[in-house]
Amino acid sequence: MDRGGDEILLGFTRALRAAGVPVTQDRAQGYLAATGLLGLDDQRAAYLAGRATLCAGPDDLERYDQVFAAYFNSRDGLPRSRPAQPSVSVLSDLPTTDGTGAGEGDEDPDVVRAMASELEVLRHRDVAGLSAGEKRRLDAMFATLRPRPPLRRTARHQRWHRGQVDASRTLRASLRRMGEPADIAWRRRGVRPRRVVLLVDVSGSMSGYADALLRLAHRFTQTGRESGGVVETFTVGTRLTHLTRAMRIRDPERALVAAGETVPDWSGGTRLGETLRFFLDRWGQRGMARGAVVVVFSDGWERGDPTLLGEQMARLQRVAHRVVWVNPHRGKTGYEPVQQGVVAALPHCDDFVAGHSLATFAELVEVVSRA
Repeated sequence: MDRGGDEILLGFTRALRAAGVPVTQDRAQGYLAATGLLGLDDQRAAYLAGRATLCAGPDDLERYDQVFAAYFNSRDGLPRSRPAQPSVSVLSDLPTTDGTGAGEGDEDPDVVRAMASELEVLRHRDVAGLSAGEKRRLDAMFATLRPRPPLRRTARHQRWHRGQVDASRTLRASLRRMGEPADIAWRRRGVRPRRVVLLVDVSGSMSGYADALLRLAHRFTQTGRESGGVVETFTVGTRLTHLTRAMRIRDPERALVAAGETVPDWSGGTRLGETLRFFLDRWGQRGMARGAVVVVFSDGWERGDPTLLGEQMARLQRVAHRVVWVNPHRGKTGYEPVQQGVVAALPHCDDFVAGHSLATFAELVEVVSRA
């Protein structure tokens, strides 16, 4: 199968994952192998190959059928390229008045308010419960997030219009005037962006949020590069995977494809204590986490030893500037942090915030910016 066919099929697996079907990397590779043997000319064969390799149980079959029908063209079995929709295209279908005295571009304010209300509702919806169409709309709304890197003060000073008196510069200015009084020069401590480290749980219990969290990590990375900051991204599950290179790809869809090809343990188990220890031993304590803002995205369902997780979180807190734990269930009614992993980690966290909707992601952006 050519490269273009592989990208089409990988796009279909991402659409399934966005719809809530737990498509792991192994299942995606099995699907590519099966369709490579059967070919894409027979749509029925490609359909059955996907059901056999991508669905984990009977509950996935109905979603698979819906996504397959929506993604693939019914005539030739391949998805047609869709033209990019401008961000204001939603306003093109608004009714216009045809009476006298009304301009052609006049819009019904009630319709505009209804549309704005619908988008606001979508911002507060749990991303794990969205349909495929709603997730596509939400993906476009991630561009509204503008993370700002947290700042730290440096040892060097810079000129400023107020602050401390810069005695050296003031004296030099006076000497240039032959000892006559000169304007007082001021200075302040310089600032520079603080490193941000993102640890994203991609285990089975977090599969419904993994796609949205990686899109959020992509926004952190791209806006950080624009402002001179450094953002490092890792996925944690049964092993630790460094994803920074994939997140630096400017296009979010290509970045997620690269991430899917890099992460080997999608929807697997959770060993946060072991993976966090590996991160600290190899990267964190040597400098990546030292003085950084570390954000852990996880629901805290730990299959390993929770005591080990608590010990490694204590190590992390000692070297990091601030530790933020993001739990997708934190903002839900009736939630109590009783999971063993959360209980072990919370004493060593500076912030414990929600992370299940675009609105909570925006709040997280502010927490990180103020760290």
